Amino acid sequence: MALLVLVSAVPASLQFLLVLRATTWACLLCFTTYTERLGICRMFGVEGPKVDQCEEAFTGAFQGLSDMEINYEERSHLHDTFTQMTLSLQEEAAALGSFEVAFPAAAEKMKTAILQLKKVQPCIPPCGIQEVSRRFLCHGCYSTLCDLPLDCPVQDVRVSRGDQALFSCVVGFTLPEEEVTYSWSFAAGLRTRDASYFRDMPRARGYLARIRPVQPTHRGTFCCLIQHDQRPLARLYFFLNVTGPPPRGETELQVTFREVLRWAPRDAEMIEPWRPSLGELLTRPEALTLGNLALLAAVMAFASASATVLVWMFFRWYLSGD
Repeated sequence: MALLVLVSAVPASLQFLLVLRATTWACLLCFTTYTERLGICRMFGVEGPKVDQCEEAFTGAFQGLSDMEINYEERSHLHDTFTQMTLSLQEEAAALGSFEVAFPAAAEKMKTAILQLKKVQPCIPPCGIQEVSRRFLCHGCYSTLCDLPLDCPVQDVRVSRGDQALFSCVVGFTLPEEEVTYSWSFAAGLRTRDASYFRDMPRARGYLARIRPVQPTHRGTFCCLIQHDQRPLARLYFFLNVTGPPPRGETELQVTFREVLRWAPRDAEMIEPWRPSLGELLTRPEALTLGNLALLAAVMAFASASATVLVWMFFRWYLSGD
């Protein structure tokens, strides 16, 4: 009741300023200066102590929600709109209008203009630096991004041994069109997001990664880092769990080799380069690569030169005896 009595005691023009709750008050302070607002008041013929009252009426007409968010890309457009508003107020002041009427009318026009701006794109969870969702906050005159972490949750991938594993480094939000790079790393045997366990995979490039055939040594967490102009946008994690026994034919072949060649079991799988013998080079045409042909020619030339030197030394020894 006391509030109603207080409001009823206020002049009608000021009551309108108090009731009006347009959403552009804080934006007015971002896109106009105190000097500009005082200059408009003076153009309306306000002088002396009443200038401050006019400036307060100006900002009061634009009071509203201070947490208003604007699409960051529309910031320059909004600045131009406020510039047009100040020009319109100057024209109205030159026409001997009243600021009590002009200010609320200008606030309503600005509110309509802001509602027509391109909307702020929503943040798409659960992760990522989403530049397309950057918004401008009028209550502090600054921009901000979505409050989402850079690291995405770990995705579990279950693949049978011998099959193919495919990882797709794709996010739900729109990425920049240019200068986007992908880099991959691997944490062997662990389901983790701790960067200290990962080792770079320099040969892996692009947003798709494929492993075939999958082996038990591939069990672990694969990480994909998306960057734009060397700035990280998101880190995706894929935990590969290899299931199932090895194929029967592979098991039997390993047992046969171990029995024939008496191989001892090894703790870790190791890939060794193939070094063919001379007989294999001569009997297997596919082994005669350019490198192997060059090596074979060098060996034959060395053997021929060695034989020539030995014959020459023998004859010198024989002749020296005579």
